Amino acid sequence: MTSVEIIDLGELPYQSVLARQEELFQKNLTAKELGQNTKNYLLLCEHPPVFTLGKSGKRSNILVSDEEMQAEYYHVNRGGDVTFHGPGQLVVYPIFDLDTFHIGLAEYIHQLEEVIIHSLITFGISATRIDGAAGIWLLADEKHLEDRKICAIGVRASRHITMHGLAFNVNTDLTYFDKIIPCGLTGKGVTSLSNELQQPVTMDNYKTVFLNSFCKIFNAEVSN
Repeated sequence: MTSVEIIDLGELPYQSVLARQEELFQKNLTAKELGQNTKNYLLLCEHPPVFTLGKSGKRSNILVSDEEMQAEYYHVNRGGDVTFHGPGQLVVYPIFDLDTFHIGLAEYIHQLEEVIIHSLITFGISATRIDGAAGIWLLADEKHLEDRKICAIGVRASRHITMHGLAFNVNTDLTYFDKIIPCGLTGKGVTSLSNELQQPVTMDNYKTVFLNSFCKIFNAEVSN
């Protein structure tokens, strides 16, 4: 098993958590360059309302002015387009050395997706991937006219050291997504776990399920 340190940051502004990510990311990069041991970290947090735009994203996918956002806004160096982070959303930032997991970047992203799919089975929800659309989705059915995203994924990697990660909607205020074209994809919706179950789900409840799924999919053991 691969050892991973869990760092639960609670609710913190996006910029302060980004600085923490970059500190750990650079620490691992330096260790790797010097031939020293790296360490795997899994940062868990929620953010106050914030929109982030990936390095290849388009500002036009934000449908309101800066003043109308009623949230912070950052253009960041992850993959993907625009997304929203806010209270009720579990944001997970793995600062991993993929070599310690014996996987490459494509398999890493696949396993991140699999963690979310596996976690949703616990709640009786079937989720999947969609070709050409990053993240995890619930497909249209007789109750829903469009596919809807429940988890966004966007990562960065250098020398197999990762940062950024995923954002899973537990009980997020979904009205913020009306202000953007999430991930630059039209004709698709956004949902949350509470919205799908039509009942509240606590963040602590989902975190427990998430970590169980994470340990299983990544064959990891976690410590605080």
